[in-house]
Formats: sequence, structure tokens, C-alpha cells
Amino acid sequence: MAYRYLFGPVCSRRLGTSLGVDLVPLKTCTFNCVYCECGQTTSLTRERREYVPTDRVLAEVDEYLAKAPNLDYVTFAGSGEPTLHSGIGEIISFIKDRYPRYRVAVLTNSALLTDPDVRAALMQADLIVPSLDAVSEEVFQEINRPCPGLTAGQVLAGLETFAREFTGEIWLEVFIVPGLNDMEEEILRLRDAIAAIDPDCVQVNTLDRPGTEVWVRPAPPLALERIASMLGGNAEVIGAVCMGRALPPKAGEVIDLLLATIRRRPCTIGDLAGILGLRPAEVSKCLRVLEAEGRVEPVREKRGVFYRAI
Repeated sequence: MAYRYLFGPVCSRRLGTSLGVDLVPLKTCTFNCVYCECGQTTSLTRERREYVPTDRVLAEVDEYLAKAPNLDYVTFAGSGEPTLHSGIGEIISFIKDRYPRYRVAVLTNSALLTDPDVRAALMQADLIVPSLDAVSEEVFQEINRPCPGLTAGQVLAGLETFAREFTGEIWLEVFIVPGLNDMEEEILRLRDAIAAIDPDCVQVNTLDRPGTEVWVRPAPPLALERIASMLGGNAEVIGAVCMGRALPPKAGEVIDLLLATIRRRPCTIGDLAGILGLRPAEVSKCLRVLEAEGRVEPVREKRGVFYRAI
């Protein structure tokens, strides 16, 4: 079965072996973040609706999980903001009811957590990984470039309310953009906001792949450690890309899996080898074919040459 709404499993830095569930078309989001590895938001919206057919997503999930794959998480993420999909709660419930052995994670930018329906839809998940990049309105607008009408105060209020209601784990992500939210004043605001949210842990992140805007650069490791120490005892810097166990694909699926992965985020040859359990030489050969066909292009960054979909 060729999957349209599932991707991976990938070897995630944070979530181990993770099967991705993608519920919105590229790039449908409430934010247009300067650092987003998926590129510019083409549909900037707050409208919740059935962006892709819920029944087809359920069919793919059912077909895949019925094989009892070895996964650490089933993760809602991918091409945009997953909570925009009106059926996310139904899909999470299906997984937890039919395949309770699997932990469910949702990656969200937190923009819609003020909506009681969104909060209710996420209650059966095991783990929520929300983002909070800024507390002051000016910095929030500069980094996240939200849909008109969304404010930093709303995002923070939604996070605080959700954290009071949710019984699972919350791993709060703070993405550092040098020159915008790495100043002491903003870090102290974030520290106070984090204290109010009281997440299980705080993950300090920075650019690892090419971002939306070319001027966004990664924060230096020492700066990240300093920021983590300022944010509190449960804050940690996210490590390098995971190169652990993965699930090797069949030979005929390699090109499709490479494309599906690259469409959602640029990757190096080493990233793809680790994510998909392939030999680097095999990845390189496939990428040469895709590049010759005009389907991917190489982009040189500090960490190496990344391939992104055209």
C-alpha cells in the first residue's frame, strides 16, 4: 500500500522510531515562522476543517499498525499545523482504542490551544510537544509571523489552560533565533512563562536544517547551554540528529521514502541514511537520480549539503 498521509518511520532526535501522520497539505499553518524547515507558509489560516479525508487517514493507520511495527511513537506532524485538521481527535482516539500499545505524540505550535475543541481533541494523546518561542508581542510577530489576529498573549494563555487540563506529558520546545529571542530580557520572560505552564521538560532548539529565511542561523552550542540554564532545571538542549535504529525499506520503496522525507524537511545524506536505515552510498545514488530528474536540489549549509524537494 502506498501511503499518502503516513511517512517514515523516521529516527527522531526526540521521539526515537516515529511513524509520522500528516493531516494538512504543505504548507498549511497558523504561523509562517522564519526558521521553518518546511518553507514559506502558502496557506496562512486559523480555519479548522477536514483538510484531508479522515476516513482515508484511518484506513492507512489501520493498515500500517495492524502489522505490529516496532515504534516508539505515532506522531502527528509534517507539512503544517496538525491541530487545524478537524478530525485529529477522532484519529487519536482510533489509535488509542484499537492499538493501545502505541504512544501518540502531537507536535503543535500552540496557536489553537485557546480553542476548547482543540484541547479536547488532544486529551487522549500521550505526549504533546508544543512550541513557545517568544512572550513579548514584538518578538513573537518577528519570529512566528502569525495569522492576523493571533497574539503572543493568546498563545501563552492557551498553553497555560491546556497544561492544567492535560494529564499526559508536555515537552515544551523553545526555538532560539539569534538576534531575536536570545536576549536576556526575552529569556527571562520565557522563564516566567515556563514556570506558569510547568511542563515536564523544556527543550531548547535551534536551526539544524535550512530555514524559511536565509538570514536565520543556528545559535552556538554554548549560547544554547546558557539559555537552558537560565530557563530552569528541567530545560535541556536538543542533541544532534538521531542515527539510531530505523526500519530499512524495501528496495522498491527507497525513492518514494526519500522524496516523502525530503518534502517535509531538508536532509543530508547522513540524515536520510540514519532516518531510513539505508547505506549512505545507496542514498547518494538515489539522490543523484532525483536531482537529474529535477525533483530535488542540493543546498549547502553549515552542517553540510542538504537536499530539498523542488
